[in-house]
Amino acid sequence: MLRYPFQTMVMSYMKSSLHFLVAARQHEIVALEQLDNACSLVVSMSGLVHALQRERGLSNMLLASGGVQGDDLLLAQQEQVNAEIAVVRQELEQLGPCQPGGHGARLCNAIAYSLQGWNALPALRAQVQTLRMTPDENTRHYIRLISGCLSVVFEAADSANEPALSRMLVAMFHFMQGKELTGQERATGTAVFASGVYDADRQVHWLHLIESQERNFQVFTDLATESARSLWQSQAQDDADMAAMERLRRVANTAPVGAPLDVGLSAQWFAICTRRLDAMFAIEVAMAQELQALCRHKLDAARDALQAQQRLLAPDDGMDISAASEAGMHFFADAPVPLDWPLEAVCTPPIGRAILLLVQEQSQRLQTMQAEIQQAKTALHERKTIERAKGILMQHQQMSEGAAHQFLRQTAMNQNKRMLEVADAVLAMVAILPRGPVL
Repeated sequence: MLRYPFQTMVMSYMKSSLHFLVAARQHEIVALEQLDNACSLVVSMSGLVHALQRERGLSNMLLASGGVQGDDLLLAQQEQVNAEIAVVRQELEQLGPCQPGGHGARLCNAIAYSLQGWNALPALRAQVQTLRMTPDENTRHYIRLISGCLSVVFEAADSANEPALSRMLVAMFHFMQGKELTGQERATGTAVFASGVYDADRQVHWLHLIESQERNFQVFTDLATESARSLWQSQAQDDADMAAMERLRRVANTAPVGAPLDVGLSAQWFAICTRRLDAMFAIEVAMAQELQALCRHKLDAARDALQAQQRLLAPDDGMDISAASEAGMHFFADAPVPLDWPLEAVCTPPIGRAILLLVQEQSQRLQTMQAEIQQAKTALHERKTIERAKGILMQHQQMSEGAAHQFLRQTAMNQNKRMLEVADAVLAMVAILPRGPVL
């Protein structure tokens, strides 16, 4: 009389355990599919950023030379940017619903901001074509456009739920950010040489750009795959243009304030920086291909594992109570269940031990993944905190970005603290910070 109710209870528990195990894998696959879409968006955004960087440099050449240099090249580049925007828009159409929660909201917000910038681009171009703005104003506008694109990459990296992919996305974001600073240096140098005169403010800004590039490339080197690091190291070793860049940097940054500069160096500087940026973009493309290949591999592996788990959903009705009792004791014979294991990790014969091992393996894998993801994202969150603190100093103390960064770094050195700790302190004091120059 007791046999049938017991078997019913056992079979119910087994169904619950297996179904929740399969559901966990299905959630993982959905997240990987969303990440695959996000990776495709990052790849297309990389091409757009590269095109916008070149348009910014040519716009500065046109403005600084009073319309004499760069006009034909600029028009052709604008068409290239339009084509890249069309590619990104197509990716956005295929993106589908974003991941629920904070990450998805931030990613959608970053996309919305970028779309507004692209819609405003024709008005900016009209201002450039009629020479109705300065090179510095133009540079700021393009930096805002490109920053919007990079924020999409940042949020995609921050939402990654798989360790290897998270590390690759974070590394790629910092590489793209370092390349953007290289592009800003190209624009700054182009304007400086084309104007034929040098000033102290541009010197400070130029040196800040050089320093900031190195910080981003260091994070990239720490997190990148071996193949990406090798490409970067090979490019640095074989980069003949780097010596020419260093020479022109010295020419500009050691000139006395107000001293005349050879305007012919503007086109030379632009060409040298462009070759370097193109070489960096080739590394970006290789990283993007590796990223997409790994994402597809992870998806295939997760789908195969799901199919294997689903095959276990057909229980053997021929077991007897003694076998059920003996096999069920495997649950108590193994290591204690961690507190974050689901209560449904209760397994029954005749495949109860195999299911328990699956639950243990999957739970451990997810815990390890979370720890590795958190480690990979530390650089992103440190960067976000420092950038927010710099923004507060720029707003409250009327500092330039370079001066704000120097203030944080010098304060950290004086107090023997990390910049992150100083940045946290600035954010904590934002409500009582006085407005005005730091004494």
